[in-house]
Amino acid sequence: KIRLNTQTVVLIVAVLMWILLSWGSKNFLTGGNIQNIMRQMAIQGVLGVAEVIVILTAGIDLSVGSLVAFVNITMSQMLIGKLGGATIPVFSIPTIMVVCLLLSALTGLLNGVMVFDFRLPPFIATLGMMTILRGVLLLMSGGSNVFGLPRSVADLGGNNLWGLPYLFWVLIVVALAIEVLLRRTSFGRYVYALGSNPEAARLSGVNTRLVTYGVYTLASFLVGIAGIMETARLWMGVPSTGTGYELDAIAAAVLGGTSLMGAEGTPAGAFVGALIMTTIYNGAILMRVNPFWTRIIVGVILVITV
Repeated sequence: KIRLNTQTVVLIVAVLMWILLSWGSKNFLTGGNIQNIMRQMAIQGVLGVAEVIVILTAGIDLSVGSLVAFVNITMSQMLIGKLGGATIPVFSIPTIMVVCLLLSALTGLLNGVMVFDFRLPPFIATLGMMTILRGVLLLMSGGSNVFGLPRSVADLGGNNLWGLPYLFWVLIVVALAIEVLLRRTSFGRYVYALGSNPEAARLSGVNTRLVTYGVYTLASFLVGIAGIMETARLWMGVPSTGTGYELDAIAAAVLGGTSLMGAEGTPAGAFVGALIMTTIYNGAILMRVNPFWTRIIVGVILVITV
């Protein structure tokens, strides 16, 4: 008998969807649309990989959407020299990126502290962080978009390397790096062990505190990368961006075979899941499907997969 894992099945579904959509719309398999799909799935894919890391420990991170928006606003304001209404020196783009990534990692560490030391359920801890971040970024921006970003930022979001968008290359690097980390390092084995049986992992000598800190910190670091990608794609700061991203990230992870019970899932699966999600959204637009129906289709596919 031939047994197919979830990632293979979902990849087959993605291929079938591409075939059907190419028949249904002459614009689907054009070079421009394929690059558009790559750009769209890049951010969702990175968020899906971040979510996989947390879900492997039987946790969840609901703060990813708000953190993307927080990084978007922080980076945009720093680029124009005005942070939270105060005038600041204009730093170089690499320096600003490093600051945003450090802030993202710190946010993840705080999530880890709440989950491990304060014994808060991951759902509640990250839900609280989601609300806090959304409030902070609204205070910083006053609810208004941030304009005037350098052209080089837009180039990062719009240009290609060897025919593939820069953003898609970032997704490939992130997915490969985390795949290696989880499968070839002690930390990766500890992550799976923690998700399988926390008590057994602790009795085996695993420092569950540091692993928990590392998981949430690494996940938020990746979300910070996604926030930088979102800034490059939008070429401005948008306070409302990131809304619902956490749900799409979880959906991409689950569609790729990640178990919400923990200890099962891969970054490659999140990559495939993001491809499915993006294909549905992109194809629905080309086929002129009512966007409300699109959400229903995604929900039905998610339930069937699980």
